[in-house]
Amino acid sequence: MIEIDAGTKTSTPAGTTRHVALLVETSNAYARGLLLGIKKYLVYHPGWSIYLGEHGRHETDLSWLDSWRGQGVIARIENEKTAEHVRRLGVPAVDLSAARLLPELPCVETDDDVIAQWAVDHFAVRGLRNFAYCGDARYSWSIKRGVRFSKHVRERGFEPHEFRIEPSGTLADDRFAMAEWLRNLPKPIGILACYDIAGQELLEACKIANVNVPVDVAVIGVDNDELICNLTSPSLSSVQSDASGTGFLAASLLDEMMSGRVLEPQLHLIEPLRVVTRQSSDILSVSDPIVARALQFIRDRVEWGTPVSSVQRHVGLSRRALDYRFVQILGRTVHEEITRVRMERLADLLIKTDWTLPQLAERLGFSHAEYMGVAFKKFTGKSPGEYRKANRSN
Repeated sequence: MIEIDAGTKTSTPAGTTRHVALLVETSNAYARGLLLGIKKYLVYHPGWSIYLGEHGRHETDLSWLDSWRGQGVIARIENEKTAEHVRRLGVPAVDLSAARLLPELPCVETDDDVIAQWAVDHFAVRGLRNFAYCGDARYSWSIKRGVRFSKHVRERGFEPHEFRIEPSGTLADDRFAMAEWLRNLPKPIGILACYDIAGQELLEACKIANVNVPVDVAVIGVDNDELICNLTSPSLSSVQSDASGTGFLAASLLDEMMSGRVLEPQLHLIEPLRVVTRQSSDILSVSDPIVARALQFIRDRVEWGTPVSSVQRHVGLSRRALDYRFVQILGRTVHEEITRVRMERLADLLIKTDWTLPQLAERLGFSHAEYMGVAFKKFTGKSPGEYRKANRSN
């Protein structure tokens, strides 16, 4: 067991320390992000002594809790054994799992509906019209994520495909079953993997199935585990969850409960941060050759502030005719596509550079930094400064 003393200053009575058990695995990036968020909360609200038993996602040996006496628990309760341990302790607790095996507890979890919507949008803006989900039957959050994905696909008028990793199979069995499934899918197709490990498995299965990525199959994972996403070939695109923000809120709720406040067993949903595009989904799949040429022209000149008139001249169509084709195929006008590409590029530069807003405005061809900031907030819901802070804090 690892014990991390979080400090001695606290809002609780002087000289007291709250002993808190964290039943969170350390084997994946999302869980480690949760722990980072809890630690960040303790920077502002010290006074906890943390108990963290090292374990993986599937391990349930929590026997060390039998002799533990503390004041609170934060746990990912994904199986009945963990639920029973938490129930038996009888102390304030916050759940971090969508399984909701202890519905009487407050729960903080990633917003699967937003993740699914962003994934469908990510594929749709690239011209894909076939969609699939690769889930893991062992986890209720994966099943729920798949349900939300199917909902958003059907709302666009398409029928989703699905593959579920079964717990009874070996890793090799899963991979060959995936390969067979991939061979039979309509193409080109965009596939959301329930998390990055499943995305990595899909990319390897594509090699076995002799399927071209991203031309025939575009893949996106969830959690943006940098190690896993860059270990694959090609590199894996991923929806970056706000694990740190999730952990921070869970710690805040537990602190309130340990102070005597009675909280409703509410589900708190935390939106993801962004979609990180890498090679596995970096594709434009558009059947109309004129629209395809226009899209490539816009992407190639994203940092030049390309006006609609330049796109028109490049493809030799009037604005009305070109807008009609764009709306028919992509559901947006040429101007809307230019704005989308510029905002995505701005979001990337906000995270990867320390450039000031005037520097970014000049780089992307905006006449004023203020106008750029207003456009970005309209597009993302956050100001450039808020977006930079949120994505760098994870």
